[in-house]
Amino acid sequence: MCAQQTDISQYIQLLNMNGLSGRMLRLPSTNSKRKKEFLIIYGHHSSLERLAGMAEYLAQYGNVTVPDLPGFGGMDSFYAIGRKPTLDDMADYLASFIKLRYKKKKITLVGVSYGFLVVTKLLQKYPDLSGKVKVVISLAGFAHKDDFRIKRHNYWLLSFTSVVFSGYLSSKFLQNVVFSEPILRLGYRFVEPKLVDDGHTKIRQAEELEREKRINFELHLWKINDARTYSYVAKEMFKVNLCSVPVALPVYHVAADGDRYFDNLAVEQHLRTIYTDVTLVPLNHHPHSTSVVATAEEAEKFFTAQMKALLRK
Repeated sequence: MCAQQTDISQYIQLLNMNGLSGRMLRLPSTNSKRKKEFLIIYGHHSSLERLAGMAEYLAQYGNVTVPDLPGFGGMDSFYAIGRKPTLDDMADYLASFIKLRYKKKKITLVGVSYGFLVVTKLLQKYPDLSGKVKVVISLAGFAHKDDFRIKRHNYWLLSFTSVVFSGYLSSKFLQNVVFSEPILRLGYRFVEPKLVDDGHTKIRQAEELEREKRINFELHLWKINDARTYSYVAKEMFKVNLCSVPVALPVYHVAADGDRYFDNLAVEQHLRTIYTDVTLVPLNHHPHSTSVVATAEEAEKFFTAQMKALLRK
C-alpha cells in the first residue's frame, strides 16, 4: 500500500435522498481485475473523511462507496423533513440507497459500530435485499444493549443525557453551547493528560502536532454532526435489541480485544441468534475503531490474513 494518503475530495459527490442533501464517497477500484462493490456504513461519531483510510484500503479489492447518514457527516437530518432518526428510518434510507445505486449488482456490506446496527436492521426489515448481499462484515459492531461493557453508573449517565438532549431546545443548547469550539477545546485539554495515561486510542502515542490535528478533527466532527440526531441515536443504542428477527446470511465479525465499549463474548452470542453463521475474526491489541484521521496503513491493521483472504475471493 502506498504510504501517501489519497486526496479523497475529488471522489466525493453530492447525495440527494428522500429530500435530504449530503455527500457520498465513491472510490474506484485500484485493481482492474477486482470489481467487487463495497458499501461502508459508518458509525455514530463519524464522517466520510474519518472513513477515508478504510475506503482507500478496501479499494484495492473493488469499488468502495460510503454514503452519509441523515444527521451525520454534515447531511441534513431526518428532523428537516419531519421525521425522527429511528433505526427503522435509517434502515429505510439505506434500503432506498441500495435499490437506487445497485440495481443489478451484488454488494459487500461493511457496518462500523452503529453502522452495523443499521445494516442488521436493513436485512431484517428488507429480507428481499439479502439476495443482493455477497458478504456482511461487522467492524466493532453490536446488536443488543447488553453488549455494552461500560461501568453501570456511566451507562445510566449516558443513557440519561442522551434522552435529555434529544429534545428540540435541549439539543440546540448542546449544539451551540456544549459543542462550541471553546468549550470542547477546553474539555479536551482538561482530559487529555488522563487520556494519554489511560492509553486512550485517539491520543495515545501521538506527537504534539499529531494530537492537535486529531483534536481539531474531533472538533470538526462535533460541529458537522447534528446534536439532536446524535442524542436520539445514542438513546436508541442504549435500549436496542435486534435478536428477535433472523437474517439469512453469514457475518464476519471483527472484534478488537482492546475494545473499550463492548463485551466481545456478548456481542458474538447475540450475533449468533440473528445470523445463520458467525465467523469471529479476533484482533489482538487493537482499539474499538480506527483513529479520527485514519490512513490506509492504519486501516489495514483491522484486516487480518483471514479477512484479506475473504476479500480476495
